Amino acid sequence: MISHGKNVKVFCANANRPFAEGICRKLWLPLGDCTVTTFADGEVSLTINESVRGSDVFLVQSTCKPVNNNLMELLIMIDACKRASAGRITAVIPYFGYARQDRKAKGRDPISAKLVANMIEAAGADRVLTMDLHAAQIQGFFDIPVDNLLANPAFVKYYMDKFPTNHEDMVVVSPDVGSVARSRTFANKMGMGLAIVDKRREKANCCEVMNVIGDVRGKKCILFDDMVDTAGSLCNAAKAIVEIGGATEVYACASHGVLSGPALERIANSPIKELTLLNTIPAPDGLPANINYIDISPVFADAIQRIYEENSMSVLF
Repeated sequence: MISHGKNVKVFCANANRPFAEGICRKLWLPLGDCTVTTFADGEVSLTINESVRGSDVFLVQSTCKPVNNNLMELLIMIDACKRASAGRITAVIPYFGYARQDRKAKGRDPISAKLVANMIEAAGADRVLTMDLHAAQIQGFFDIPVDNLLANPAFVKYYMDKFPTNHEDMVVVSPDVGSVARSRTFANKMGMGLAIVDKRREKANCCEVMNVIGDVRGKKCILFDDMVDTAGSLCNAAKAIVEIGGATEVYACASHGVLSGPALERIANSPIKELTLLNTIPAPDGLPANINYIDISPVFADAIQRIYEENSMSVLF
C-alpha cells in the first residue's frame, strides 16, 4: 500500500448504484467501469474494465439484503483491486450488515460483526468508511482505520428547516434504552427535551412496550433510531407515546431503512405522521405515503475527498 494514490476512482457493485452515482456527481468524477454478474450456480463474477494501478480506489457497497450476495461482491471487488495493484483501497459501506451481531448474547453465539471485519481486512481493504454503526465498538473489530460518519447533522438540518420554531413543544423520543445516547445528542442539538420508551423484548423482531419515561403529553415527538428493520419497535413506540404518553403528533427518523417483512404495512398503519430515512439502503417498491428519504451521498463524497486529500474528518461529525 502507498499512502496516497495518484488519482481517485470510485466503483460500485449491485447493492446501491444510484448512491454511488450521487457520490460521483458531487466529486465531478465518472463512476468506474466494472461488470458484476453471477454465474448460473450463483457465484459472483466481476471484471474491472479500466486500470486501477496506483489509484486511490473507493468501493461503494452497502451490505444490505441480499446481505451475503452483497458482502461477497464487496470482498471480490476488494480482491480484484488489490491484485490489480491499486494504491489504496477504501471499502465504502454506507450500511454495515451483521452489525447487530456484535457480542455474545448467550453461550455458543458467534460474533458475526467481527468475522465480517476480519474478512474485509483479509480481502485487502486499507480502510473503511461507513455510517452510524449499530454498535460503535465495531470500529475496534478492525485493525485498519475506520471512519464512522454520523447521521445526526443531516437530521438536525432537516428538522430545523421543518420546525424552525416552538421547539419547547417538541420532544425527542428514544424508542428503547439502547438508543438513549444517540437520542440525547440529537435532542441537545435540537434544543428539545428527551423521553424514553421502556420495552421488553421477548424474542428477535418482537417487543412489548412497557412504559414511557418522560413528559410527552400534548407535544410533538420525534422518534430517533439508527435503523428500522421490521418496524415493530418503532411502531409500538409510536403507539405508546400517543396512547400512554398523550403525544399529539409523532414523527420518526432513522439512518438505515432495512424495512424487512411486514415493515411497510406496519408503518403505513401506525400513528407515525412521517418517517424520514437516509438512502444508505435502496428504497423498496410500494413505499407508503408517510415514508420519505434524504440523500446522504454528498456527505460521503465530502468524506472521500477528505480521505484522498488527507484532511481532517472531524468537521463531518
